[in-house]
Amino acid sequence: MDDEPGFDDFVAEHTDALLRYGYVLTGNPHDAADLLQEALVRLCGAWPRVRRKDSPHSYVRTTMARLHISVWRRHRRERLSGEPPERACHEVFPPDEEQGLWEELAALPRRQRAVLVLRYYEQLSDAEIADVLGISPGTVRSQAFRGLDKLRSSLSSAPATHRSMR
Repeated sequence: MDDEPGFDDFVAEHTDALLRYGYVLTGNPHDAADLLQEALVRLCGAWPRVRRKDSPHSYVRTTMARLHISVWRRHRRERLSGEPPERACHEVFPPDEEQGLWEELAALPRRQRAVLVLRYYEQLSDAEIADVLGISPGTVRSQAFRGLDKLRSSLSSAPATHRSMR
C-alpha cells in the first residue's frame, strides 16, 4: 500500500503478535488468521485517522475482539470438529506440549473466553473490557468468575498431561 505510509511497516511489525492474540480469542489458527485479516482491512480504511490520533495496535486488538464477539452474537453456537486443523505457523502458536490449557480455554463459551483473554492476556480493566465487548462491568465480572471456575474444575479433573500445564 504505497499510498498509505507506515501501514505496511505496521503490518510487518505486528502481524505475529496480533495473530497470537487472534488465536487466544478464537482457539483456532484459521479463525485467528481470518479475524486478523478482517481487522487489518478495517485498519487500512481508517489508517489516516488512526495513525494520527490513536494507537494502531490498540485499534486492531479492539476491532478483533469486537469482530470475534459479533460472530458469536450472530451464531450463538460454536461448530466443533472432531480433529483440530493442521497448524500453518508452528512458531506463532503454542507448541503441542502446551495445548492443554489452550484446549480448555477453547472449550469455554465465547463470551467467557473473550473476557478472560482481555483480562489476562491484554490486561484490561473490567471497565475497559465492558467497553470493548459492549456489556456491563457486572457481566464482565460474572463471566470472568464463571470462566475461571470452569477452567479450574476442568484442569483439576484433567489427565496428568494437562495438570502439568498449571
